[in-house]
Amino acid sequence: MKLVSTATTRIQPEFQRIQRGEHHDPFSVLGRQRDANGALIRIYLPHASTIEIVTFDDAVLMQDNGNGFFELHNPPATLPAHYLINWRDAYGNTHTEYDPFTFATQLSDFDLHLFGEGKHWHIYRVLGANLRTIDDVDGVLFATWAPNAARISVVGDFNGWDGRRHPMRSRGSSGVWELFIPGLDTGTLYKFEVRSQHGSVQQKADPYGRQFEVRPKTASLVTAPSQYQWRDKAWLEQRAKRAWLHAPLSIYEVHLGSWQRGHNNSFLNYRELAHRLVDYVKPLGFTHIELLPITEHPLDDSWGYQTTGYYAPTSRFGDGDDFRYFVDHCHQHDIGVLLDWVPAHFPKDEHALARFDGTALYEHEDPRRGEHRDWGTLIYNYSRNEVKNFLLANANFWLEEFHLDGLRVDAVASMLYLDYSREAGDWLPNIHGGRENLEAITFLRELNELTLGNHPGALNIAEESTSWPQVTRPTWVGGLGFSMKWNMGWMHDTLDYLTKDPVHRHYHHHHLTFGLVYAFNENFVLPFSHDEVVHGKRSLIEKMPGDHWQKFANLRLLYLYMFTYPGAKLIFMGNEFAQWREWAQSRALDWDVLEHDSHQGVLKLVGDLNRLYRSEPSLHRHSFTDGGFEWIDCNDATQSIISFLRKDGDDFTIALFNFTPVPRLNYQIGVPRPGIYRELLNSDSTYYGGSDVGNGIELHTRPAAWMGRSHSLKLTLPPLGGIILKWAKK
Repeated sequence: MKLVSTATTRIQPEFQRIQRGEHHDPFSVLGRQRDANGALIRIYLPHASTIEIVTFDDAVLMQDNGNGFFELHNPPATLPAHYLINWRDAYGNTHTEYDPFTFATQLSDFDLHLFGEGKHWHIYRVLGANLRTIDDVDGVLFATWAPNAARISVVGDFNGWDGRRHPMRSRGSSGVWELFIPGLDTGTLYKFEVRSQHGSVQQKADPYGRQFEVRPKTASLVTAPSQYQWRDKAWLEQRAKRAWLHAPLSIYEVHLGSWQRGHNNSFLNYRELAHRLVDYVKPLGFTHIELLPITEHPLDDSWGYQTTGYYAPTSRFGDGDDFRYFVDHCHQHDIGVLLDWVPAHFPKDEHALARFDGTALYEHEDPRRGEHRDWGTLIYNYSRNEVKNFLLANANFWLEEFHLDGLRVDAVASMLYLDYSREAGDWLPNIHGGRENLEAITFLRELNELTLGNHPGALNIAEESTSWPQVTRPTWVGGLGFSMKWNMGWMHDTLDYLTKDPVHRHYHHHHLTFGLVYAFNENFVLPFSHDEVVHGKRSLIEKMPGDHWQKFANLRLLYLYMFTYPGAKLIFMGNEFAQWREWAQSRALDWDVLEHDSHQGVLKLVGDLNRLYRSEPSLHRHSFTDGGFEWIDCNDATQSIISFLRKDGDDFTIALFNFTPVPRLNYQIGVPRPGIYRELLNSDSTYYGGSDVGNGIELHTRPAAWMGRSHSLKLTLPPLGGIILKWAKK
């Protein structure tokens, strides 16, 4: 070993900034440099006692200049561009690594340009932590966007979480910082240490992190590109050809953390959940599973809407490939997977996006634009291209990397209106003086154009609760471009009506009929979601009036009404078997109630309704156009009865509903075609737990004009029950 000595370097201001973790351009001080005495190598390792630079045939001891700085003047000409160093810490441990400050910039100007325009759809392959091999050296390229930071470092278990060790290089006006750290690999824990312009220092999780520590820890983990071998090619090809506007869509909404639990109330892995859910959902006839947010979030006792890791499936249930297996298994059994996605707000957790670079970066500075006071969360600044790119690329990420079949976009109404849930004077108008959030509108249109254009057959469904026009109309005609939206008006009217005592229902008959005034203005999903069975609202079965028998009869009637009404269907877990208790995210569903026949009956009915809905074209082919629906009678408020046709060309089914506990004998309705009709389904069947009042025999029409039709039927309507009829033959 050869000792090379130099004079002790006076601590200059540039070095002091490195020591204090304040330098924005560490590459101007560290690595290969030149001074008045010629070439030199400078390394800063505050915990090193000695450092050697490894040559081809020797090791050269660097001069310790004090304060953590080591220098080597006039290094050998044979020293490679990326040299190894051996260093010994204060405890005598030896470490060998490459000097990270010998590597050139890695992010291309084109990548930075696209990101600045807000149009880099794979920015997650550029920013974040990505495995790279540079000049035959393996490591991790770290990059993040923080234009207002004074300094950013990568900290982790590899450097003792010391922000002085690996300061990043600024890429100028792009606002991006980058650093390649050789020798790191999959599983490395890391964060970005951000020093603000005001001197405050915080450690932030990676906004583009692909995996996180298990809560309550919050560090990001380096992940390798997935090597998962997908087996759902046939599903994706079929999905791309599927005419979804005319296909059945029946969604089972699931919170993975509380659907079922393992031993000692533990969470199940994505792979185990895949098998259990498919084995349960497929026989029930649902076409899709919709997951409440599984993006990483810090709190177990949560629904998942407080997202802190947008690019990571939560580690509670496994890793990214475990979730890929979940989706793949569903697809192989002909079940689609939708994800509840949250671009409307984000939490204030210090380790996440809030004031990421010491300023309101992802959010607005003014709380009148930047904060949802009701929810205690922050609002994205959709006018910033880089923020918009973060969200748009994220939507593309879930559809592309995990083969998801679409997104249910949360809280769209809160995005569209600047005065959403705000008092007068607590909001700022747009540039035209209006209440519309013009930047959010542009973002939503770009979201739908990007994701639905790049992923044929995928669906984007808006949770939008107002009368905003053309939510599900194409962007080129002025719409927002969503595939569908939740029909919140129908849901509220229906539950308001069904929760009333039957003796009062005739006063509220309009709740059954008003929805058809606007039913075809949009492509609607009929949702009985998680929101309706929490916070004291009671479960669906508990909402129903009457004694035990009447509660179950009302619920079965509600489901038959839902499955014959125009629109796609959504039922939240537990409702399909009439769970008594409200849903709680901290425990599994009350599966034990299925020991009782009444609950089994509801479950059987939901399965039969799904199968009928899928097998009868008239019940699904024209759910979004008025050509698929026709009233028979909507005016019998006195007896609380309605009847209508669902149509597919000349094919049709008849749905009749009796919303009172009084059986209606010899009830006469007009029908569009003479002949014989048979009962396809009766919600009052004993098979479902009913009293078996109905029409077990063939029904023959009479040439008696009724309800504006030339032929009619006389039939029996069950108490608190509904029936579906089908024309059989002449």
